[in-house]
Amino acid sequence: MSAATTVVFVHGAFADGSAWDGVIAALQARGINSISVQNPLTSLADDAAHARRAIARAKGPVVLVGHSWGGAVITEIGHQENVKALVYVAAFAPAVGQSPNDTLKPYPASPGLSHVAVDGEGFITLPPDGMAKNFAQDLPAARTDVMAATQGPVHVGCFRTKVTAAAWEHKPSWYVVAGQDRMLPPAFLRATAERIGARTVEIEASHVPHLSHPETVAAVIAEAVAA
Repeated sequence: MSAATTVVFVHGAFADGSAWDGVIAALQARGINSISVQNPLTSLADDAAHARRAIARAKGPVVLVGHSWGGAVITEIGHQENVKALVYVAAFAPAVGQSPNDTLKPYPASPGLSHVAVDGEGFITLPPDGMAKNFAQDLPAARTDVMAATQGPVHVGCFRTKVTAAAWEHKPSWYVVAGQDRMLPPAFLRATAERIGARTVEIEASHVPHLSHPETVAAVIAEAVAA
């Protein structure tokens, strides 16, 4: 009997692996196994290494899911043979030789990315009001307060690093567009989905549809698993 498909989740900036809890619960109810990577958010190479180890743990076919910055990570590593599909959730999907920053250049600065804090070592965080107003404006304040306290700072160099592979060129892809995104412009998300030829689902949600609409995001992932 062949091994069952495992979904490997790669979170984005200002988050950690628990961001996928609601989606994982919805997939487990469908009998689908999951692994959520804990990215250090220190560099593309470091995050890719963590994701590769999770893929290796799966021991069978993998659907890679990336949110936001995590989209660049799955783009870089998703060419591996046991990866059968990619799911992008309000995410970057650079072409070979492009950085996430490169892909955003044609678009005006978003409200969320215009109000971040950078420390002396180059790590970016969101202030609590930015988390509430721009990152997850469709979640209750009690939730965004906790998210602000537990966020994963991301190094500014991550967004400047060019990918060396583009898995979406060779793997079937799905894309969840967040129609009310204030971190990455919705027009950018739609154009990215079209550019990579993804099966696209749009949700009227903030930058974190997997938190505000976990069942809907889980249904998209389940489709990729079944395909």
